[in-house]
Amino acid sequence: MSRAGNETGEWPRRLAWLWLLAVGLILSHNAYLWLVEKVVPDTDILALLPVEQRDPVLQQAFTHMVDSSQQRVIVLVGSDDWGQARAAADAYSAVLKKRPDLFEATAPMSAQAQTDWLGPSQKNRLSLLTAEQQKLLQEKPPSYWVESALRQLYSPFSGPKLSAWQDDPFGLFSGWVQTRAQETPVRPRDGYLFVEANGRQYAMLLMTLRQPAFSMATQQAVLPLLGTAAKAARLAVPKIELISAGVILHAGAASAQASNEMSTIGVGSLLGIILLMWLTFGTFRTIGLIVLSIAIGCLGAFSICWLIFGRVHLLTLVFGASLIGVAQDYGIYFLCSRAGSDKALPSQQLLRRLLPGLLLTLVAAVIGYVGLALTPFPGLRQMAVFSVLGLIFAWLTVICWFPMLVQASTLRGTRFADWSGASRRHWPLLRRNPGTLVAAILFGVFVVYGLTQLQVNDDIRSLQKPPKILLDDQIKLSKILDAPTPVQFYLVRGSSAEQVLQREEALSVRLEPLIAQHVISGYQAMSNWVPSIRAQSANRALTERALFEPDGPLKALAAQLGEDQAWIAQMRERTLAGSNQAASVGNVLTPEAFLKTAASEPSRYLWLGRVAGTQGDTYASIVALRGLNNYANLPLLKKTAASLDGVQWVDKVSEISTVLGDYRHYMGIVLLGAYVAIYLLLFARYRYAGWRVVLPPALASIATLALLGIIGQPLQMFHMLALMLILGLGVDYGIFLQENADHRDPGGRFAWLAVCLSALSALLSFGLLALSGTPPLHAFGFTMLVGIAIVWLIAPCFSQINQDSRL
Repeated sequence: MSRAGNETGEWPRRLAWLWLLAVGLILSHNAYLWLVEKVVPDTDILALLPVEQRDPVLQQAFTHMVDSSQQRVIVLVGSDDWGQARAAADAYSAVLKKRPDLFEATAPMSAQAQTDWLGPSQKNRLSLLTAEQQKLLQEKPPSYWVESALRQLYSPFSGPKLSAWQDDPFGLFSGWVQTRAQETPVRPRDGYLFVEANGRQYAMLLMTLRQPAFSMATQQAVLPLLGTAAKAARLAVPKIELISAGVILHAGAASAQASNEMSTIGVGSLLGIILLMWLTFGTFRTIGLIVLSIAIGCLGAFSICWLIFGRVHLLTLVFGASLIGVAQDYGIYFLCSRAGSDKALPSQQLLRRLLPGLLLTLVAAVIGYVGLALTPFPGLRQMAVFSVLGLIFAWLTVICWFPMLVQASTLRGTRFADWSGASRRHWPLLRRNPGTLVAAILFGVFVVYGLTQLQVNDDIRSLQKPPKILLDDQIKLSKILDAPTPVQFYLVRGSSAEQVLQREEALSVRLEPLIAQHVISGYQAMSNWVPSIRAQSANRALTERALFEPDGPLKALAAQLGEDQAWIAQMRERTLAGSNQAASVGNVLTPEAFLKTAASEPSRYLWLGRVAGTQGDTYASIVALRGLNNYANLPLLKKTAASLDGVQWVDKVSEISTVLGDYRHYMGIVLLGAYVAIYLLLFARYRYAGWRVVLPPALASIATLALLGIIGQPLQMFHMLALMLILGLGVDYGIFLQENADHRDPGGRFAWLAVCLSALSALLSFGLLALSGTPPLHAFGFTMLVGIAIVWLIAPCFSQINQDSRL
């Protein structure tokens, strides 16, 4: 007997030491990942899509668009007087120049740079024509062009002179440049970029961050610096107007809001849980044990997921935070059972008694999460693996360590624990009586009415709530600059750069009528600056035929000026020589040559060039849209690209919203499947009483959805995440009550105490998120608050209990 007793006491210690070794490996691997490798969670929403649905060219195009704007900060310094605007801009810039480690230096635009920026285009000037110029060359008589040339020569108000009159006598190149300049209202002036709007003069400061905009360290360094710069500008010119926009401003506002909520909601919930554990067990040690099991679960899940997938998505970590709600139940159940059991009963023997229930709660929770792994989305599969591993690691921590760390002498009963356990006697049991029938009818009416009002909204924009001042500045700046949107654009592909440019030109033909209809105010495309070789050849031939034929406008112009044939020959040679030389093989204007010039800087983000696709290398470009303010026009813009080879309409807002909608849909299917699978599992142990465990969380979820419909809150993916958690917690509550409805726990007092602690902890951990100003957190928290409260209130009504043992 002594030997058997020693062996019985020896295996828990061996198990505890073995788990300690495993935890040591987990901690070492996490330390290596976070401190040495400095891993960063994946934030790419496209990584959540199935591989067959992911388009590498499209992904690169979107990344290209986002990267071009993500690191930018734009500040408009405005005044009624340009001198004051420039003085305030000088003061603003002087502050930023003190931190070259944060911002890339932007040299003022020199007069020489402004003069030379169109050099390559000037060499190919006869190849560059606007659509209007092409029409005029085809339709207007020679007299029209003679008058135009004379006006260019004699009138001081005939427009900007980009070269000598002899190089561009008919003003075609100047007209082309003026049309290109209309793509943006921004102009160079006194070393600054300048824009005028509503009678005010604005100096535009365009800054590029050296560090990632989403880095907390970058935000903490940049945002105060921008505030100091704004104060310096207002000190220099008190009535100055400052309009700021940039991703870092929104990211900083979101971080500040999250920090404030963590310091209020987070600290409040933590203090509430600490107080709850103290009132129940009279010691803070229990809190440390529960936190220990949760921490090991999360760290272990992260470590294994990184080994399996090579990365972990940020959304996986957010979803993995729900482990706090489920994993804590294992520790709470053991602690409450230890506090309510015979003090002489060893903890190892208590664990054997509790093991069937604990194992059942783990398997039931795992079933719900494993269902996510059966979906076609890699993001959901990763979430499933993370959640299952986290639950298993937390469960093993309770099984291996709690019996060694928690003895009967370490826990003492408290009045609060006795009162909470005894409070179960106030709950009615479900019976076939008029009261139950009335409650069922009222519940049915409530559910039917609420569900008929429930709507769905997966729009990613509904998950964002930036501060009003940032939103107002963003709208105001977009209107002043007429800037293109980075999330809606056309992606153009082809087997060569020439084919891409030709397809852009075909798209341009369809976009021009939309400008006239005010659907958009304009568009930016590489072919606006660099026509295809086919178009350049056609433009050159049209120009020579319409203007430089022997009996054409050039001869009539010479007669008007009193010049002879020698002058005509000289003009033809001067005007056409550069064009003919440029038109020779290999010397036409190409995107690669244009991108090397200063004039290409605002348009460089449009050209992707040669990229790797699923079917080999391809060439690609972006056509960006300006003035897209009415989202009702998006279907029309999508239709515009229809039937155009190689042209694809890209709406990232819609695409991401579709991903979220698909996730919500699949989570709903998985949730229903999980209820069926869990019931079959419970049937094996409880037979027909298994419905008593499953029905409370099901009714709570239905009631929560109905309430969402009644209050007008649309259903989103984050509501489904909360419903998954409600299932896991609710099943735990039912199992606790079913497992302990016997003589060892009279009236199920300590099982009910475990349910109360778990529910209150979940409400404090997640329910308080309903107070958050961040829409996703509010949606998750509100669902948890309502759902868990309902499960907590109705679970005792469905449980079986010996009536003679009720207090």
